[in-house]
Amino acid sequence: MVTSHQQEEESLRTTLVSNGRVDFRGRIADKRTTGGWKASPFIIANEVAERLAFFAIAVNMVSYLVFEMHQSIPKAATHVTDWIGAAYVLTILGAFLADACLGRFGTIVIFSSIYAVGMVLLTLSASIDSLHPSPCTKQPCKPASYGQTVFLSCALALIALGTGGIKPCVSSFGADQFDEADENEVHKKYAFFNWFFFAINIGALFGITLVVYIQVEKSWSWGFGVPTATMFCSIIILVAGMRYYRYQRPMGSAFTRFLQVIVASVRNHSRGVEVGREDDLYEVSTKESDIFGAVKLPHTAQYSFLDKAAVITDAEAITKNRWRLCTVTQVEEFKSFLRVLPVWASTIALSISFAQLSTFFISQALIMDRKLGPSFVIPAGSIPVFSAITGLILVPIYEKWIVPILRRYTGHRRGITSLQRMGVGLFLSIIALASAALVEKKRRDHSKPLTVSVFWLLPQYFLMGSAEVFTYVGQLEFFYDEATDGTRSISSAIFLSEIGIGSWLSSAIVEIIEGTTGGEEKGWLRNDINKSRLDYFYWTLAGINGVNFLIYLWIARRYKGKGSEKWSVRDVAVHG
Repeated sequence: MVTSHQQEEESLRTTLVSNGRVDFRGRIADKRTTGGWKASPFIIANEVAERLAFFAIAVNMVSYLVFEMHQSIPKAATHVTDWIGAAYVLTILGAFLADACLGRFGTIVIFSSIYAVGMVLLTLSASIDSLHPSPCTKQPCKPASYGQTVFLSCALALIALGTGGIKPCVSSFGADQFDEADENEVHKKYAFFNWFFFAINIGALFGITLVVYIQVEKSWSWGFGVPTATMFCSIIILVAGMRYYRYQRPMGSAFTRFLQVIVASVRNHSRGVEVGREDDLYEVSTKESDIFGAVKLPHTAQYSFLDKAAVITDAEAITKNRWRLCTVTQVEEFKSFLRVLPVWASTIALSISFAQLSTFFISQALIMDRKLGPSFVIPAGSIPVFSAITGLILVPIYEKWIVPILRRYTGHRRGITSLQRMGVGLFLSIIALASAALVEKKRRDHSKPLTVSVFWLLPQYFLMGSAEVFTYVGQLEFFYDEATDGTRSISSAIFLSEIGIGSWLSSAIVEIIEGTTGGEEKGWLRNDINKSRLDYFYWTLAGINGVNFLIYLWIARRYKGKGSEKWSVRDVAVHG
């Protein structure tokens, strides 16, 4: 006979999560009191605040550097792209620390605090007269002093570091709040991803419109102070949800495991070890893999050199020292990471194009007619809102109408593959830059260039926004589907780092063009946009993207992935 005590124990087991997540006391999390939509709103609020602050700075920092810090337009554009580049490349550090020791929640809280300190310093830079140059009444303007520049650079560096810690962790931490073995929670998880994507865009829209408007109409102090206050509130809200969260213990760094595979394979190769039968490769006998929280992976023939890391050379001396002998799963984890790198590298050029959204596109808008009606003037820093709105409109249209139509013709569940979708985005970026070049030539050749309407920039913003929708969503699907259990955070960080590397390459291209065409006084990119040849610059970027597109096609046609038929996050979110 089943006793009431046994029934109570059985009931408790069914309410505990099956994925090993724990509550804030370190006990296996109970679904009745933790996770789900009890926890998710706190995480979403943090993301809205971070994106609001980041975009409010990113889209208007060129204007701040030019008009307040008295930098030239090319130098300001280079500094902004360098800063954005650092913010996204630092996501690799954030992912490493989260996996290795801090956990996702700890990483988010620590780096949100660093972010907030950076925002305080940025607000002080704009508020205290001694921390920025005096207003300029006539040219040439007195540039910022070394101390003023260093202070501002420290503020931006802390914000970049904070972004790098938050971005690779926050969406994954949100996903940790749902148990994938519970069918009811699975559907809620995909609803969370939809709301999370919505939160990113809401934060961006408020940052690009409301906060930029405050910066222009009120003051820079208010414009930076508002997102600073918002960031502090977001930390309080995030910490307030501690008792409701489910936490994943750190799994260990994927980079360490990658390095172990390299060391073990090179060591065995130097000893003359050859790969024979698959049975000669080492794998643990347990149901789960040797990597905490990850399932076992089947052996593949690609990159066979790395298999040497798992060759058993002495059956009596099997060791747990992974620097000497790795498991098949550990080797395959590294292989899956290596497979995506050529695709990742061949989409970086698109990020070079995106870098122009917050630099030279805004520089164009600054000297165009931005009147909307008889009295309202659109702030130049708010012009990128056209790109964001394009994304918000195009995503539901694509999901609701275009995907079903494409599915009828291709038979693919998503209409086209993630690689094909990325290809469409890369092609649209070429058209966007060609449009930007043509519009700039028309504006420059106009008898009164200052009277040309800013709405002539809409085509390039629409095309760039469309390119971002296709490529970003394609990359999201691709990197999610091709990542293994142990490389989710690193895969997310690598994906985000592409934006940073693209920004740095944009800065390098600007420097090269400046140096080869005559500098800021006579070259294509001068301090006076009306005397510059920005159209030549855009044509150069279009050419780079064109060559990159051909390289991408060659790589994509030869790509051999996991070949699994599993549904991606966005698949289930749409169809579930």
